[in-house]
Amino acid sequence: MENKELTAKETALLLPQDAGVYRFFNKEKVLLYVGKAKHLRNRVTSYFNASKQHNRKTLNLIRQIDKIEYTVVNSEYDALLLENSLIKEYQPKYNILLKDGKSYPYILLTSERFPRVIVTRQVDKTKGTYFGPFSNSKSMQTILDLIKELYPLRNCLFSLTKENIEANKFKVCLEYHVKNCLGPCENHQSEEDYNEKIAQVRQILGGNLSYAKTYFKEKMQKFAESWEFEQADSCKQKLLRVEQYQAKSLIVNPNITKIDVLTLTSDEEICYLNFIKIKNGAIIHTKNIEIKKKLDETNEEILEMVLVNLHTENETDNEEVITNLPLTENLFPNLINTIPKIGDKKKLLDLSMKNALMFKKDRRQKAENGLSEEKVNKAVLDLQKALGLPKPPIHIECFDNSNIQGTNPVAAMVYFKDGKPLKKEYRHFNVKTVIGPDDFASMREIVKRRYQRLIDEDTELPDLIIIDGGKGQLSSACDSLKELDLFGKIPIIGIAKRLEEIYFPDDDVPLHLSKKSLSLQLIQRARDEAHRFGLTFHRLKRSNDTNLKSSLEQIEGIGEKTVEMLIKTFKSLKNIRNQSEEELTKVVGQAKAKILKEAFEKLMKIDE
Repeated sequence: MENKELTAKETALLLPQDAGVYRFFNKEKVLLYVGKAKHLRNRVTSYFNASKQHNRKTLNLIRQIDKIEYTVVNSEYDALLLENSLIKEYQPKYNILLKDGKSYPYILLTSERFPRVIVTRQVDKTKGTYFGPFSNSKSMQTILDLIKELYPLRNCLFSLTKENIEANKFKVCLEYHVKNCLGPCENHQSEEDYNEKIAQVRQILGGNLSYAKTYFKEKMQKFAESWEFEQADSCKQKLLRVEQYQAKSLIVNPNITKIDVLTLTSDEEICYLNFIKIKNGAIIHTKNIEIKKKLDETNEEILEMVLVNLHTENETDNEEVITNLPLTENLFPNLINTIPKIGDKKKLLDLSMKNALMFKKDRRQKAENGLSEEKVNKAVLDLQKALGLPKPPIHIECFDNSNIQGTNPVAAMVYFKDGKPLKKEYRHFNVKTVIGPDDFASMREIVKRRYQRLIDEDTELPDLIIIDGGKGQLSSACDSLKELDLFGKIPIIGIAKRLEEIYFPDDDVPLHLSKKSLSLQLIQRARDEAHRFGLTFHRLKRSNDTNLKSSLEQIEGIGEKTVEMLIKTFKSLKNIRNQSEEELTKVVGQAKAKILKEAFEKLMKIDE
């Protein structure tokens, strides 16, 4: 008897009820998704048993799952660490990809004899100790300038081994003569003295300025006692420099030490985070992070993923974190999580949240405005050339359908003028003539309605129409243009999202534009804006319908099917209440029409 291979759903039912990490593969054995779970079986089976609660992307993932693998671990925190590691290694399509920040510069304190302080973007832990990354190059340069003023350190590439120095292999350079270096290459400076200065540099880079302040204060006093006033004044100036730097960096009070602040705000598709690292009352590192949601991740889950990433990448070793959202209880061992309501820590939380909100506002403005002013005209001209248009597409209209699980089919049109969105000209469409989730028929309807109206009102027609979809969607839109005798008079294209392919009417071979081209970026911005605008409208409509259904289903004797018929016929609660009993009888029958009218009369008496 042959052993029948288990389906993914059957495999899910056999998973243990332990903490662990699960992995979804497709038929080609490509890793699609990595997830963590406190209870593996419960989490994985939820994908297959609660399909109505999933969004479109999650449903698409579920349809592709062919094989499930899992790894049991000791705790939920271990699961989070393993998940983070696997995502970075394999970068699955449906996972949020957390950037490790290595594109930002670090300050490296080398591990060689007579260490150097250098800036690098490449991380190799064998070369020394890294501080950063620094998302703000200005703050990094301020620290470097401070170190240079306080300590004359070498910046040459000589291999200063004991043997090389004793063999007189090197000669001092100009840096020695201008007193930026004390000449360890010719043994003018001892290794002990050099390392004492490096120890202070290490403390400063780690955010601890008290070590350097104590050192210069003691040196100043010793020089003064021995009447070496010039050296004493030099130490005094360096002490003042450290205090000035600390004064600029101080936030609340120096008693707040070794604390991280991580806050998150989000919209429908993107999370915006701000991270602040604090030691001895001073901000020593800040970072803004933007993460695009892939499936139905919660804000709390994303916050936890970012936090573990910050720790695994050694961007922080602080043992307390202030957040605006609660972390899962007992998830992070040896890490104190607080959401302060008052005091200095609350000021820090507000500061980070302010930065996160400003980051969100800045990103959204850039997305809405698209390309910079100097590139807009070039993008329009590039698009004309790339598509072979008779004139520059100054006026562009882009259409997108939106229906989730076949409910509330709606559509959206966005309007771009001179390469920039003109929001007052955006339009929403309720699909009226199509029953069920038929994207092609919906597209045919809304395109016809849009341009029939422009013709009736004798309004300017667009220079280019963009359809969010492939050949099928484009063909449906072209059918409507043919009915209106506009086909061939207005250029029209479709963009297929998977490979960003550009389709033309009656042409099976798509056009592939360079992903870096301004023309494709302009098309993508119009498409993404149409999708965002349509999705927002769809969610609002679905929410209103949910409230309407909830109100009607509370009436005793009125069931789900009756509610659906009423909504489909009369659209709103106000319209239903205004109908006569005879009109309601035509739709739901005499008995239920009577129940409805009696319920509405009781409600009116209560309102009075």
